[in-house]
Amino acid sequence: MSDLSKLPVTVVTGFLGSGKTTLIRHLMTNPQGKRLAVVVNEFGDVGVDGEILKSCAIPECPAENIMELANGCICCTVADDFIPTIEALMALEPRPEHIIIETSGLALPKPLLKAFDWPDIRSKITVDGVIALADAEAVAAGRFAPDVKAVEAQRVADDSLDHETPLSEVFEDQISCADIVLLTKPDLAGTDGLAKAKDIIAAEAPRPLPVVEVAEGIVDPRIVLGLEAAAEDDMDARPSHHDGHDDHEHDDFDSIVVDIPEVDDPADLVAKIEQMARQQNILRVKGYAAVTDKPMRLLVQAVGARVRYQFDRPWRPDEARRGRLVVIAEHDDVNTNAIMNALVDKVAAE
Repeated sequence: MSDLSKLPVTVVTGFLGSGKTTLIRHLMTNPQGKRLAVVVNEFGDVGVDGEILKSCAIPECPAENIMELANGCICCTVADDFIPTIEALMALEPRPEHIIIETSGLALPKPLLKAFDWPDIRSKITVDGVIALADAEAVAAGRFAPDVKAVEAQRVADDSLDHETPLSEVFEDQISCADIVLLTKPDLAGTDGLAKAKDIIAAEAPRPLPVVEVAEGIVDPRIVLGLEAAAEDDMDARPSHHDGHDDHEHDDFDSIVVDIPEVDDPADLVAKIEQMARQQNILRVKGYAAVTDKPMRLLVQAVGARVRYQFDRPWRPDEARRGRLVVIAEHDDVNTNAIMNALVDKVAAE
């Protein structure tokens, strides 16, 4: 790549638990000969996604090319965090040949695209494409993509009704801004669920979008990289619920960090998370745990009451064997004491 070429950036967006980190891990290990850099935007105080990606760093994407933004939603901290991070990546030697940005599950992609009009980077960077990941089972169930016609009919019948939720607005904005949609976890949705999810996405999209089924993040990198969409010059084709607003609020969501002691059996922790998710209407849990007599760290990720876990790496000699989970829920559903009591057998009285 010559010095005069614009550096391509791929924005990976999608709702909580849609599989963004898994996809990026696959792209990192299949870089098609390119030097990659990755920007990870966390929601919560624990850099779980960043640690996962750094654990699989390779020469084409070394650990120093993986940067975390943990001070809030990437589309709300453009000047303070995002622009300096992009400038730092462009200054690396050797220079990355492609940057992948993993947004938080709550980030609206359009304000982020507007950041690429920033004078210091517009001449140096182009948005190669926006990739939206969607959990096929969740979409088919209508949890993140409501029936727009039914909602509109209710609004016509009663002007006081507003059935748009924060979840649906985030989902719709991500689909509206996408150049391609990856429909993840197709095995859980089944044939009928996949068909329904594709219909919902087609109804939400402002223009025809390619939809690709992806299991375990495995997709040919040529499908998602090298789109040359120049999305920063194509803003009018990407409508948003927040067009005309300078910012958006995330007060509808809260995250809680819970330190947990060593567990004797991972199944016990999974059962606690499942029960807590059902009782407290939890959206997402991610983090890690220490298992008694096991030298490996247990990585835990949950979407609602669906929990997945695996041992990801050995505990380092210089780190404490302690568990830590980030729990994310809608603001009105957050009960800190109930969440902590659900995950920790005994919580000290305040």
